[in-house]
Amino acid sequence: MTSVVERLRGNSSLSAPRFSVEFLPPRDAEDEKILWKAVRELEGLDPAFVSITYGAGGSRRDRTIRATGRIAQETTLLPVAHLTAVDHSVAELRNVIGWYAAIGVRNILALRGDPPGDPMGEWVAHPEGLNYADELVRLVRELGDFCVGVAAFPYGHPRSGDLDMDLKYLLRKLNAGADYAVAQLFHEPEPFLRLRDRVADAGCSAAILPGIMPMLSPRGLSKIVELSGADLPVEIARRLEPYADDVAGFRATGIDIATEMCQRLLEEGVPALHFYTMNRSKATREVLGRLGLVTRA
Repeated sequence: MTSVVERLRGNSSLSAPRFSVEFLPPRDAEDEKILWKAVRELEGLDPAFVSITYGAGGSRRDRTIRATGRIAQETTLLPVAHLTAVDHSVAELRNVIGWYAAIGVRNILALRGDPPGDPMGEWVAHPEGLNYADELVRLVRELGDFCVGVAAFPYGHPRSGDLDMDLKYLLRKLNAGADYAVAQLFHEPEPFLRLRDRVADAGCSAAILPGIMPMLSPRGLSKIVELSGADLPVEIARRLEPYADDVAGFRATGIDIATEMCQRLLEEGVPALHFYTMNRSKATREVLGRLGLVTRA
């Protein structure tokens, strides 16, 4: 199976920049239909890779594993398997990694994961498990020829004391054997670009991919702010404020903001844009179409 790194390196100066997409694990049969509709709609646009999260606190990991397997076996897409240390013994982690390898999945996003039920709660490792993401990276590397990704946080992880400490943890994961990192959400390009440049200044050449999710509704915006861990910049809030009660206007402005940010990131040389889709494809296709990255968007 092709690796994420190979897909990213395939982006020559004569070809368009790439993009990737992330889905949520389905909660039930109806959710599964919605997920697969989005998968099929995006498949023809040839993303660099697709991934399905473990869900909050690893709560839907069985569905994640099954859906990742289906993508590997029933589509032309390159799947990245999410894996967290939440509530897993090392033996269980070895079994999951082995199952992925058995169906040909060789790309894994290794995350420590958040405490079940309360992402900001106290982290308690499984008594026979792992404590840190770099330990998980090493375990995956020990078990086969995998391409491994990790998470990056433009505003710093909520449990990091400051950005310097957060950079130290990110470099520890990359130096443990990770090939690339995918960034958590951010509101404007500068925090991501500063993080990318600091990684490069530290002598690490791993690709850092920006995480993008268009602001499509006030409720969705609240979720983006929560996930990013940072307040919305005043200028963006000012642009969205007139459309608080205008569904269409809010969505259109959110697509504009996302497109402008992606354009700036592309101008700064990012190798790919990573879209958090919430199991819908329309907004991602709109942004990609405006950027000229796909012809069918």
